[in-house]
Parts: sequence; structure tokens; C-alpha cells
Amino acid sequence: QVQFVESGGGLVQPGGSLRLSCAASTSIFSTYAMGWYRQAPGKQRELVASITRDDSTNYADSLKGRFTISRDNARSTVYLQMNSLKPEDTAVYYCHNYVTQDWGQGTQVTVSS
Repeated sequence: QVQFVESGGGLVQPGGSLRLSCAASTSIFSTYAMGWYRQAPGKQRELVASITRDDSTNYADSLKGRFTISRDNARSTVYLQMNSLKPEDTAVYYCHNYVTQDWGQGTQVTVSS
């Protein structure tokens, strides 16, 4: 089973930035389409962004322009750059592998003054 380990979450003030990382324990990471999802308290898990193995990207409409997904196949890592953060971005963020359907353990992002 492939493991995915997220990092980079934390507490940030409104308007700040964070970069999340998701590192995979596999040598064939480059073949995977990957996604970032988030789940706020009392809400369903929702798609944030996804990236194909050919680097095509897709974003939730409400997040376009603030969030950027990217990948580094040499490091088997997918990133989520989050800018101009808002309190409503507070959630646990998960990375997801569309091939194996595996999920990371999640990383908490809290946007608060």
C-alpha cells in the first residue's frame, strides 16, 4: 500500500500563505493523478484541486486564482500553494491518489487572527 504523508499545515492570519506538501512512498508517483481535498467541521469533504500525470490542473471554482497545485515527480511530492487565505479556508486538507484511491492522514489549516 502506498502511503501519503501531508505536511505544512498550521495557524495563519487572514491574508497569509501556506504551502502544503504530500510525499508519496512510491517510485511510480509520476504515473499518478493526484488531488487535494479539504473537510471543514460539519461539512462534507470537497475537492480543492487536482493534477494529472501530464500536469493538467483543475480547481474548485471558488478557489481559482488563490490556490495552485503542482508536483515534483523526482521527490514524489504534490504541493498546494495557498495564498490570500480566508477564515473559511479553515479545514483539514488531504491529498488523494486517484489510481490507488489512497488518502493521506490530513493536515490542519487554521486561518484566524
